Amino acid sequence: MADEDQVDQKKLSAAARLFDVRRVIGGLFVVYGVIVTLIGLFDSQAEIDKAQGVRINLWMGLGMLALGLLFLLWLRLNPTKPPEPSDLEDTDDRPPAH
Repeated sequence: MADEDQVDQKKLSAAARLFDVRRVIGGLFVVYGVIVTLIGLFDSQAEIDKAQGVRINLWMGLGMLALGLLFLLWLRLNPTKPPEPSDLEDTDDRPPAH
C-alpha cells in the first residue's frame, strides 16, 4: 500500500509540474521571441524606416525572449508543490445531490 501511495504521489507531482502555466507561457514567449528577434535581425531598410528608424522587431523579440526566460527561471526557482494527500482525500469529484 505504501508503494502505491508513493507512485500516486509521483504521478501527481509530475502532473502538477507538466501543467504549470508558467511553463506554457514561458515556452511560448521564448519561441516567439526567437522568431521575432531573427526577423528583426534581417529587417530591410524600408521596414526600419516604416517604424521611424526603430528596429521594432528586434527590440520586441528581445523583450519577449527575456520575459519567457524570466517565466522559466521563476518556474525553476519556485517549482510547483504537489497537493498533500490529506487534501486529496477531502475532495469528491461527484456533484452534490439536491
